[in-house]
Amino acid sequence: MDYWAKGCGLPRGGWYSVGVVALFIVLPFVYGNHDLLFNMMMYLALAQGINVLFGFTGYLPFGYVGFFGSGAYGASLAVLLLHLPPVLALLVGAVIAVLLALLLAPLLRLSGAYFAIASLAASEVVYYIVSNPHLESLTQGPYGISLARAYDADASYAAMVVVLALAFGVVVYLRNSHLGLALQAIREEPVSAEFAGVNVVRERTCAWLLSAALAGLAGGTYAWHVSVFYPKSVFDLNISVFAIVFTLFGGVATLLGPIVGTLLLYGLYNWIGISQPEYFQLVFGIVIVMLVLFLPNGLASLLRRVNVHVP
Repeated sequence: MDYWAKGCGLPRGGWYSVGVVALFIVLPFVYGNHDLLFNMMMYLALAQGINVLFGFTGYLPFGYVGFFGSGAYGASLAVLLLHLPPVLALLVGAVIAVLLALLLAPLLRLSGAYFAIASLAASEVVYYIVSNPHLESLTQGPYGISLARAYDADASYAAMVVVLALAFGVVVYLRNSHLGLALQAIREEPVSAEFAGVNVVRERTCAWLLSAALAGLAGGTYAWHVSVFYPKSVFDLNISVFAIVFTLFGGVATLLGPIVGTLLLYGLYNWIGISQPEYFQLVFGIVIVMLVLFLPNGLASLLRRVNVHVP
């Protein structure tokens, strides 16, 4: 498939991106559960956002939901307070997420578990600020936000298709660019990368901001789609956990890995997790343990063992 992509002027992995996006454009006409399709696209986009940061730089953000929630609130308040149309408000949500990432950029001086825990703590701080009842006049406090007058399920679904395409585009670009190679060099050995002429701080910050922007866009589109939400629902740690597990299950630093991981595990969640959550937790736990023990690099590593190219 990469051969044909090259022949048509697409970079490696381009056809996979086009195929998945086209699938979600067609599926609403043949499958009635549009909310399920929307949520699956949302997690596909978030998984690629995790992939941009962790897959290419090695930084695992447990608090990734902070960018998602800030995007949801940024877009919603732009509609309510600035009276912007929802499409423009999504850009405001992305900008808010990027500004938050810039504010938290000093966290990149940490590494490993210290960075993961610090990012989680930062997202909790943002959550408590947003849900503070004393800020009700600005953020609506803990009482939730209603975008009922802007509700448009079809338009928000189309917006999430665009967000998904952007997420794929970012990863395809990183897989085929000097920036992506520089980021992977930083992930493997930052000191050696710096001696080789890579601007470690700048490139790492770039990945951080790109990842935040994708989460902010996804959060804003989610807020538009559900129209009514509470702070806890958009700052729910499970959003980070699901996106991280989906990405690791499929394989990081690839385009296809997070796609496969999300489709399989989110499909499993909707098969048994909603009706029988106690069984899902058991199965989900077993899957994670098996992954850590036998496939620490995800399903992508299994495909490589049988000489299958993974874009």
